[in-house]
Amino acid sequence: MSLIAGSYEKFIWGYKLKPSNHYSSDQKTLTLTQLFSYPAHLSPITTVAVSGTAAASGGTDDTIHLYDLSTSSSLGAIHHHESSSVTSLAFYTPQNLSVPRNLFSTSADGFVSIFDADPFVLLTSVKVHKKGVNDLAVHHSGKLALTVGRDDCLAMVNLVRGRRSFYHKIGKEASLIKFDGSGEKFFMVTEEKVGIHQAEDAKLLCELDGKKRILCAAPGENGVLFTGGEDRSITAWDTNSGKVAYCIEDAHSARVKGIVVLTKNDGGSTAENPYLVASASSDGVICVWDVRMAIKEKPLPLAEAKTNSRLTCLAGSSTKCEFDCWLYTGLLSSFNVNCH
Repeated sequence: MSLIAGSYEKFIWGYKLKPSNHYSSDQKTLTLTQLFSYPAHLSPITTVAVSGTAAASGGTDDTIHLYDLSTSSSLGAIHHHESSSVTSLAFYTPQNLSVPRNLFSTSADGFVSIFDADPFVLLTSVKVHKKGVNDLAVHHSGKLALTVGRDDCLAMVNLVRGRRSFYHKIGKEASLIKFDGSGEKFFMVTEEKVGIHQAEDAKLLCELDGKKRILCAAPGENGVLFTGGEDRSITAWDTNSGKVAYCIEDAHSARVKGIVVLTKNDGGSTAENPYLVASASSDGVICVWDVRMAIKEKPLPLAEAKTNSRLTCLAGSSTKCEFDCWLYTGLLSSFNVNCH
Protein backbone atom coordinates (compact mmCIF):
# COMPACT_ATOMS: atom_id res chain seq x y z
CA MET A 1 0.00 0.00 0.00
CA SER A 2 1.33 3.40 -1.00
CA LEU A 3 0.50 6.95 0.08
CA ILE A 4 1.51 10.29 -1.41
CA ALA A 5 0.87 13.71 0.06
CA GLY A 6 1.29 17.21 -1.30
CA SER A 7 2.20 20.27 0.70
CA TYR A 8 1.98 24.03 0.68
CA GLU A 9 5.80 24.13 0.66
CA LYS A 10 5.87 22.52 -2.85
CA PHE A 11 7.10 19.15 -1.52
CA ILE A 12 5.71 15.79 -2.56
CA TRP A 13 5.91 12.99 0.01
CA GLY A 14 5.77 9.29 -0.80
CA TYR A 15 5.31 6.47 1.73
CA LYS A 16 4.97 2.70 1.69
CA LEU A 17 2.81 1.06 4.35
CA LYS A 18 4.41 -2.14 5.61
CA PRO A 19 3.87 -4.57 8.52
CA SER A 20 6.22 -4.13 11.44
CA ASN A 21 7.86 -6.80 13.55
CA HIS A 22 6.59 -5.10 16.69
CA TYR A 23 3.28 -6.10 18.23
CA SER A 24 1.26 -4.64 21.05
CA SER A 25 -1.14 -6.63 23.19
CA ASP A 26 -4.21 -5.89 21.09
CA GLN A 27 -3.19 -4.72 17.64
CA LYS A 28 -0.54 -5.12 15.00
CA THR A 29 1.71 -2.15 14.39
CA LEU A 30 2.42 -0.91 10.86
CA THR A 31 5.16 1.38 9.64
CA LEU A 32 5.11 4.17 7.07
CA THR A 33 8.44 3.94 5.22
CA GLN A 34 9.39 7.07 3.33
CA LEU A 35 9.96 6.47 -0.39
CA PHE A 36 10.79 10.01 -1.48
CA SER A 37 10.45 13.67 -0.61
CA TYR A 38 11.50 16.61 -2.75
CA PRO A 39 10.20 19.97 -4.05
CA ALA A 40 8.39 18.69 -7.15
CA HIS A 41 6.53 21.92 -7.95
CA LEU A 42 7.37 25.59 -8.12
CA SER A 43 4.40 26.56 -5.93
CA PRO A 44 1.93 24.85 -3.55
CA ILE A 45 0.61 21.41 -4.49
CA THR A 46 -3.18 21.34 -4.62
CA THR A 47 -4.06 17.77 -5.59
CA VAL A 48 -2.61 14.25 -5.83
CA ALA A 49 -3.86 10.97 -7.32
CA VAL A 50 -2.68 7.35 -7.21
CA SER A 51 -3.55 4.20 -9.14
CA GLY A 52 -1.40 1.11 -8.63
CA THR A 53 2.20 2.19 -9.14
CA ALA A 54 1.26 5.38 -11.01
CA ALA A 55 0.91 8.70 -9.20
CA ALA A 56 0.36 12.31 -10.19
CA SER A 57 0.39 15.71 -8.52
CA GLY A 58 -0.92 19.09 -9.62
CA GLY A 59 -0.28 22.56 -8.31
CA THR A 60 -0.75 26.28 -8.64
CA ASP A 61 2.26 26.31 -10.99
CA ASP A 62 -0.12 25.03 -13.73
CA THR A 63 1.82 21.74 -13.98
CA ILE A 64 1.07 18.04 -13.52
CA HIS A 65 3.96 15.83 -12.37
CA LEU A 66 4.00 12.04 -12.82
CA TYR A 67 5.67 9.40 -10.66
CA ASP A 68 6.43 5.68 -10.67
CA LEU A 69 5.98 4.43 -7.11
CA SER A 70 7.60 1.04 -7.83
CA THR A 71 10.93 2.76 -8.45
CA SER A 72 10.30 5.94 -6.40
CA SER A 73 11.12 8.00 -9.45
CA SER A 74 9.80 11.09 -11.21
CA LEU A 75 8.64 10.57 -14.79
CA GLY A 76 8.42 14.18 -15.87
CA ALA A 77 5.74 16.82 -16.20
CA ILE A 78 2.69 17.62 -18.29
CA HIS A 79 2.61 21.29 -19.30
CA HIS A 80 -0.93 21.42 -20.66
CA HIS A 81 -2.47 23.92 -18.22
CA GLU A 82 -0.31 26.83 -19.32
CA SER A 83 -2.03 29.63 -17.42
CA SER A 84 -4.32 28.04 -14.86
CA SER A 85 -3.86 26.14 -11.60
CA VAL A 86 -4.58 22.41 -11.51
CA THR A 87 -7.45 21.93 -9.06
CA SER A 88 -8.07 18.15 -9.06
CA LEU A 89 -6.70 14.92 -10.54
CA ALA A 90 -8.22 11.47 -10.95
CA PHE A 91 -7.13 8.23 -12.58
CA TYR A 92 -9.57 5.85 -14.23
CA THR A 93 -8.62 2.20 -13.83
CA PRO A 94 -10.98 -0.51 -15.19
CA GLN A 95 -12.02 -3.08 -12.61
CA ASN A 96 -10.20 -5.89 -14.40
CA LEU A 97 -6.89 -3.98 -14.50
CA SER A 98 -4.44 -2.71 -11.91
CA VAL A 99 -3.00 0.02 -14.14
CA PRO A 100 -4.83 3.20 -15.19
CA ARG A 101 -6.30 3.77 -18.62
CA ASN A 102 -6.85 7.53 -18.30
CA LEU A 103 -5.83 10.52 -16.23
CA PHE A 104 -8.28 13.40 -15.74
CA SER A 105 -7.40 16.90 -14.60
CA THR A 106 -9.43 20.00 -13.84
CA SER A 107 -8.28 23.58 -13.69
CA ALA A 108 -9.13 27.02 -12.34
CA ASP A 109 -10.24 28.21 -15.80
CA GLY A 110 -13.17 25.75 -15.89
CA PHE A 111 -11.69 23.01 -18.10
CA VAL A 112 -11.65 19.23 -17.75
CA SER A 113 -8.76 17.57 -19.60
CA ILE A 114 -8.61 13.89 -20.55
CA PHE A 115 -5.27 12.13 -21.03
CA ASP A 116 -4.50 8.67 -22.33
CA ALA A 117 -2.26 6.80 -19.86
CA ASP A 118 -0.48 4.71 -22.51
CA PRO A 119 1.30 6.98 -23.17
CA PHE A 120 0.36 10.17 -21.27
CA VAL A 121 -0.93 12.26 -24.17
CA LEU A 122 -3.79 14.75 -24.23
CA LEU A 123 -6.95 13.39 -25.84
CA THR A 124 -9.24 16.38 -25.38
CA SER A 125 -9.95 19.35 -23.15
CA VAL A 126 -13.54 20.45 -22.45
CA LYS A 127 -14.80 23.79 -21.10
CA VAL A 128 -17.25 22.63 -18.41
CA HIS A 129 -17.66 25.52 -15.95
CA LYS A 130 -17.72 29.30 -16.30
CA LYS A 131 -15.37 29.57 -13.33
CA GLY A 132 -12.86 27.21 -11.74
CA VAL A 133 -13.57 23.51 -11.25
CA ASN A 134 -13.36 22.47 -7.60
CA ASP A 135 -13.55 18.70 -7.90
CA LEU A 136 -14.21 15.81 -10.28
CA ALA A 137 -15.59 12.30 -9.72
CA VAL A 138 -15.25 9.59 -12.37
CA HIS A 139 -17.95 6.88 -12.52
CA HIS A 140 -16.60 3.33 -12.22
CA SER A 141 -17.83 2.63 -15.77
CA GLY A 142 -15.39 5.21 -17.11
CA LYS A 143 -18.12 6.66 -19.33
CA LEU A 144 -19.00 9.81 -17.39
CA ALA A 145 -17.74 12.19 -14.74
CA LEU A 146 -19.38 14.73 -12.45
CA THR A 147 -17.82 18.09 -11.62
CA VAL A 148 -18.59 20.97 -9.27
CA GLY A 149 -17.24 24.47 -9.67
CA ARG A 150 -16.97 27.99 -8.36
CA ASP A 151 -19.88 28.99 -10.59
CA ASP A 152 -22.22 27.22 -8.11
CA CYS A 153 -23.01 24.56 -10.71
CA LEU A 154 -23.01 20.79 -11.08
CA ALA A 155 -21.98 19.38 -14.46
CA MET A 156 -21.75 15.99 -16.15
CA VAL A 157 -19.10 15.17 -18.74
CA ASN A 158 -19.60 12.45 -21.34
CA LEU A 159 -16.14 10.87 -21.35
CA VAL A 160 -16.86 8.74 -24.41
CA ARG A 161 -17.67 11.72 -26.63
CA GLY A 162 -15.54 14.22 -24.72
CA ARG A 163 -18.20 16.87 -24.14
CA ARG A 164 -20.43 18.33 -21.43
CA SER A 165 -23.83 16.64 -21.32
CA PHE A 166 -25.44 18.28 -18.26
CA TYR A 167 -25.10 21.62 -16.48
CA HIS A 168 -27.25 22.69 -13.55
CA LYS A 169 -27.21 25.65 -11.16
CA ILE A 170 -27.31 24.37 -7.58
CA GLY A 171 -27.35 27.79 -5.91
CA LYS A 172 -24.29 27.26 -3.75
CA GLU A 173 -20.65 26.38 -4.27
CA ALA A 174 -19.79 22.72 -3.74
CA SER A 175 -16.18 21.91 -2.91
CA LEU A 176 -16.16 18.10 -3.26
CA ILE A 177 -18.02 15.44 -5.23
CA LYS A 178 -17.64 11.65 -4.93
CA PHE A 179 -19.38 8.55 -6.28
CA ASP A 180 -20.14 5.68 -3.91
CA GLY A 181 -18.68 2.26 -4.63
CA SER A 182 -21.69 1.08 -6.61
CA GLY A 183 -21.97 4.21 -8.73
CA GLU A 184 -25.67 4.48 -7.86
CA LYS A 185 -25.22 7.48 -5.56
CA PHE A 186 -22.97 10.50 -5.39
CA PHE A 187 -22.01 12.79 -2.51
CA MET A 188 -21.70 16.55 -2.85
CA VAL A 189 -20.05 18.63 -0.10
CA THR A 190 -20.96 22.27 0.52
CA GLU A 191 -19.29 23.83 3.58
CA GLU A 192 -20.31 21.61 6.56
CA LYS A 193 -23.03 19.65 4.77
CA VAL A 194 -23.01 16.56 2.54
CA GLY A 195 -25.84 15.96 0.11
CA ILE A 196 -26.50 12.33 -0.84
CA HIS A 197 -27.93 12.16 -4.36
CA GLN A 198 -29.28 9.46 -6.59
CA ALA A 199 -26.92 9.18 -9.55
CA GLU A 200 -29.64 8.47 -12.12
CA ASP A 201 -31.47 11.79 -11.77
CA ALA A 202 -29.47 13.74 -9.13
CA LYS A 203 -32.42 13.53 -6.71
CA LEU A 204 -31.47 14.54 -3.16
CA LEU A 205 -32.00 11.55 -0.87
CA CYS A 206 -30.82 13.08 2.41
CA GLU A 207 -28.36 15.60 3.82
CA LEU A 208 -25.65 15.07 6.44
CA ASP A 209 -24.65 17.88 8.81
CA GLY A 210 -21.00 17.83 9.82
CA LYS A 211 -21.36 20.91 12.11
CA LYS A 212 -17.98 22.26 10.91
CA ARG A 213 -16.56 22.71 7.41
CA ILE A 214 -15.71 19.45 5.62
CA LEU A 215 -12.40 19.54 3.73
CA CYS A 216 -12.04 15.95 2.52
CA ALA A 217 -14.19 12.86 1.95
CA ALA A 218 -13.73 9.27 0.82
CA PRO A 219 -16.35 6.56 0.20
CA GLY A 220 -15.89 3.23 1.97
CA GLU A 221 -17.62 -0.14 1.82
CA ASN A 222 -21.32 -0.84 2.43
CA GLY A 223 -22.54 2.73 2.07
CA VAL A 224 -20.07 4.30 4.51
CA LEU A 225 -18.66 7.76 3.78
CA PHE A 226 -15.61 9.08 5.67
CA THR A 227 -15.24 12.82 6.13
CA GLY A 228 -12.72 15.09 7.82
CA GLY A 229 -12.17 18.79 8.15
CA GLU A 230 -12.07 21.64 10.61
CA ASP A 231 -13.38 19.50 13.48
CA ARG A 232 -10.06 17.52 13.36
CA SER A 233 -12.00 14.25 13.52
CA ILE A 234 -12.66 11.38 11.13
CA THR A 235 -16.39 10.72 10.87
CA ALA A 236 -17.90 7.60 9.30
CA TRP A 237 -21.42 8.22 8.03
CA ASP A 238 -23.98 5.54 7.26
CA THR A 239 -25.34 7.06 4.06
CA ASN A 240 -28.28 4.64 4.02
CA SER A 241 -29.67 5.97 7.31
CA GLY A 242 -28.09 9.43 7.19
CA LYS A 243 -26.58 9.01 10.66
CA VAL A 244 -23.07 8.84 12.11
CA ALA A 245 -21.88 5.23 12.27
CA TYR A 246 -18.80 6.03 14.38
CA CYS A 247 -16.22 8.77 14.80
CA ILE A 248 -12.54 9.08 15.70
CA GLU A 249 -12.70 12.33 17.64
CA ASP A 250 -9.62 14.56 17.69
CA ALA A 251 -7.84 12.22 15.29
CA HIS A 252 -5.43 15.09 14.56
CA SER A 253 -4.38 18.25 16.35
CA ALA A 254 -5.09 20.32 13.23
CA ARG A 255 -7.52 20.34 10.30
CA VAL A 256 -7.86 17.07 8.41
CA LYS A 257 -6.95 17.75 4.76
CA GLY A 258 -7.05 14.25 3.27
CA ILE A 259 -8.66 10.84 3.80
CA VAL A 260 -7.90 7.62 1.89
CA VAL A 261 -9.63 4.25 2.28
CA LEU A 262 -6.80 1.73 1.89
CA THR A 263 -8.72 -1.50 2.38
CA LYS A 264 -10.81 -2.56 -0.60
CA ASN A 265 -13.13 -5.54 -0.81
CA ASP A 266 -11.28 -7.87 -3.17
CA GLY A 267 -13.18 -10.98 -2.19
CA GLY A 268 -10.42 -12.24 0.07
CA SER A 269 -10.95 -10.06 3.12
CA THR A 270 -12.09 -11.51 6.41
CA ALA A 271 -13.51 -10.13 9.62
CA GLU A 272 -10.07 -10.50 11.25
CA ASN A 273 -8.37 -8.20 8.74
CA PRO A 274 -8.07 -4.52 9.71
CA TYR A 275 -10.10 -1.93 7.81
CA LEU A 276 -7.43 0.65 7.10
CA VAL A 277 -8.06 4.36 6.55
CA ALA A 278 -5.30 6.96 6.22
CA SER A 279 -5.62 10.63 7.08
CA ALA A 280 -3.42 13.72 6.76
CA SER A 281 -3.59 17.02 8.60
CA SER A 282 -2.47 20.55 7.91
CA ASP A 283 0.26 20.29 10.56
CA GLY A 284 2.06 17.64 8.51
CA VAL A 285 1.00 14.40 10.22
CA ILE A 286 -0.13 11.29 8.33
CA CYS A 287 -1.88 8.53 10.30
CA VAL A 288 -3.18 5.08 9.41
CA TRP A 289 -6.11 3.71 11.42
CA ASP A 290 -8.03 0.49 11.87
CA VAL A 291 -11.35 2.28 11.97
CA ARG A 292 -13.20 -0.78 13.34
CA MET A 293 -11.63 0.05 16.71
CA ALA A 294 -13.53 3.35 16.83
CA ILE A 295 -16.78 1.47 17.39
CA LYS A 296 -15.58 0.22 20.77
CA GLU A 297 -13.04 2.75 21.99
CA LYS A 298 -10.85 5.68 20.97
CA PRO A 299 -8.23 4.05 18.75
CA LEU A 300 -4.56 4.83 18.42
CA PRO A 301 -3.07 5.07 14.92
CA LEU A 302 -1.43 1.89 13.65
CA ALA A 303 1.21 3.99 11.88
CA GLU A 304 2.22 7.63 11.90
CA ALA A 305 4.57 9.86 9.94
CA LYS A 306 5.48 13.49 10.57
CA THR A 307 6.45 15.48 7.48
CA ASN A 308 6.91 18.88 9.16
CA SER A 309 5.09 20.38 6.17
CA ARG A 310 1.69 21.99 5.77
CA LEU A 311 -0.05 19.14 3.98
CA THR A 312 -2.80 20.01 1.50
CA CYS A 313 -3.86 16.66 0.00
CA LEU A 314 -3.48 12.89 0.29
CA ALA A 315 -3.95 9.93 -2.06
CA GLY A 316 -3.25 6.23 -1.78
CA SER A 317 -3.50 2.85 -3.42
CA SER A 318 -3.91 -0.68 -2.12
CA THR A 319 -1.96 -2.43 -4.83
CA LYS A 320 -3.43 -5.92 -4.99
CA CYS A 321 -1.99 -7.13 -8.29
CA GLU A 322 1.81 -7.03 -8.20
CA PHE A 323 2.40 -9.40 -11.11
CA ASP A 324 1.85 -6.83 -13.83
CA CYS A 325 3.67 -3.92 -12.16
CA TRP A 326 6.82 -4.78 -14.12
CA LEU A 327 4.85 -4.38 -17.36
CA TYR A 328 3.50 -0.98 -16.36
CA THR A 329 6.94 0.13 -15.22
CA GLY A 330 8.22 -0.67 -18.70
CA LEU A 331 5.40 1.34 -20.26
CA LEU A 332 6.08 4.31 -18.00
CA SER A 333 9.75 4.38 -18.93
CA SER A 334 8.80 4.84 -22.59
CA PHE A 335 6.21 7.60 -22.04
CA ASN A 336 6.69 11.04 -23.56
CA VAL A 337 5.06 13.29 -20.97
CA ASN A 338 5.81 16.66 -22.57
CA CYS A 339 2.19 17.51 -23.42
CA HIS A 340 1.27 20.97 -24.70
